Parts: sequence; C-alpha cells; structure tokens
Amino acid sequence: MPIATPEVYNEMLDRAKAGKFAYPAINVTSSQTLHAALRGFAEAESDGIIQISTGGAEFLGGQHSKDMVTGAVALAEFAHIVAKKYDITVALHTDHCPKDKLDGYVRPLLAVSEERVARGENPLFQSHMWDGSAETLADNLSIAQELLERARAAKIILEVEITPTGGEEDGVSHEINDSLYTTVDDAIRTVEALGLGEKGRYLLAASFGNVHGVYKPGNVVLRPELLKELNEGVAAKYGKPSPFDFVFHGGSGSTEEEIAIALENGVVKMNIDTDTQYAFTRPVAAHMFQNYDGVLKVDGEVGNKKTYDPRTWGKLAEGSMAARVTEACGNLRSTGTKIK
Repeated sequence: MPIATPEVYNEMLDRAKAGKFAYPAINVTSSQTLHAALRGFAEAESDGIIQISTGGAEFLGGQHSKDMVTGAVALAEFAHIVAKKYDITVALHTDHCPKDKLDGYVRPLLAVSEERVARGENPLFQSHMWDGSAETLADNLSIAQELLERARAAKIILEVEITPTGGEEDGVSHEINDSLYTTVDDAIRTVEALGLGEKGRYLLAASFGNVHGVYKPGNVVLRPELLKELNEGVAAKYGKPSPFDFVFHGGSGSTEEEIAIALENGVVKMNIDTDTQYAFTRPVAAHMFQNYDGVLKVDGEVGNKKTYDPRTWGKLAEGSMAARVTEACGNLRSTGTKIK
C-alpha cells in the first residue's frame, strides 16, 4: 500500500504527533523528482508526503497548455503506479493554492476525488491546501469551511494557512515583518469556524516567523515556541489538549534546535522545497562544467553523447535530491518510523 488510504494517512499523522516527529513534505515537479523523493524516503525507512504546488502542477501540465489539473492528476496517477516499488507509504498533497486559483486547481481536484469515492475508490490526493493568508481571516475561514465540508465528504484532509508566511511561493508573497506570528485569538477563531475534528480533519499552517525561500541566518526570527502557546490557548477554552496538527512552512535554513522545538509542540508535517531544488540542480551544474566539451558541440566538434544524454546527469540529480530527503527525515525524526 505505497499510497496511503484515508485511514492510513490519519494513522500516519497520529503516529507523528504521538511520537513527536514530522513527515518531510517534498515538492515535486516531474517524474524524476518524484522518484528522488520516494527513494529518499525508502532509504530512510520513513513514510512521507509528496506535494505539488500550483506552479509545479502548471509545469507538469506542459508548456503548451499549462493546465494545472492535468499536470497534478497525471503525476498523481503516475505516483500510484511507481510508488508500489518502494517499501514505504506516502500521501499525495497539493501545496499552496490562493483564492484566485481555487477554481482552476483545488476545486476541480476535489471533484476528481469525489467521483472516485462515489465509485467506491479512494481519493486521488489525500490532502489539499487552501492558502488564504492573503485574505482577511474572516474570508479565509469562510472559504475554509466550504472546502473542509467537501474534503471531509471525499475522505480528504484539508490544510489551511490562516496567517501569512513571509517571502514568496508561486506568486503569493508577504513582507517579512511582525505580522508573521499567529495569535491565540487567530487560533480560537479558527476553531470556532472549523471545529476540532468533528467537521473534518485539518492541518494548520500557523505562522511563527516562517519565510519561504532562501534566507541567511539572522534575517528571520523564528519562534517555534509560539505553537505551544496556540495549543494551550485553545486547550484552555475547549478542554482538548494539543488540539492542532501543525505544519512548518518556510523551513529552509532552520536550525536543528528550532526544528526540535517545533516537533515538541505539535508539528507533524514540514514542507521542503528550496533545499531539495538546490540538491537536484547542484550535481547537474557540476556535470555541465566538468564536461563542457562533451555536452556542447564546441568549435564544430560532435560532443560526447554519453555526457549530454539526460539520463547521465539525471541520475546524479536524483541521487543528490534523494540524499537530501533522507537527511530531512533524520532532522524531523521520521527515520525508521515507517508503517510496517
């Protein structure tokens, strides 16, 4: 069962929360990066999450039509086939989707899974993300209510981002400032709108100074201890301890200590994209520099087919990205935790 059923995905998240570890959620944009992620999880003996952003789905849809739904469905169907060769379990997830792309991405994908479930099958994706961080919290949660109801009926988990994450991700950008910290009041309003599981399970991308992309140490002040305050604030009002399943966005460049604090305070999923992009591209750049005369037909020569064959440098890229995924499993304590 390489692709998690809805029941197994819930079990995965429960095990992560109880064991204070998190699953790396790896963004993929091709069959090759998918294999790299699966290989990295398998070598770490860790289950994991594979995710596709709107930009990634558009790229997967091909530059002729750039259709996000086609791209996402195609790679998800491919994943259902090839993942069977890996001795781990993964969930398929769609990453950041802002309001102006809901009708072209998440809502049609929900419809695909609704049709599958109506036929007695499992949903195509196990979770979807609604990124309403650019909206007012009231509008954000109103849309989240609609999406959560549909997701629940399709046996899908919804991820919501209730307050901004800094930096830029697929066209959604926020300044790096004091607004990057979710308050207890924000968390309580989220529970008032979405409940505590009785209306459907959701993952919460709360903000504690997170920033997407690349940043140098000192430019961003992470406060992962804030997650404990959010849990305790909601628990005090509703009587449910550790009510949230948190997601860590913008984790590239985070210290081991910051990650450890986040895990202790309920993070069960950590998005990883920037670091794996670099890990994939770095050996390709090295190959091109080291084999300049072979990959290019310089001064009328014929080059060297063995060096410009995409399989040659593609294998290097896959291996490097897989190693970075395995490293992420170690950082997030998921190594060796796969469901037997």
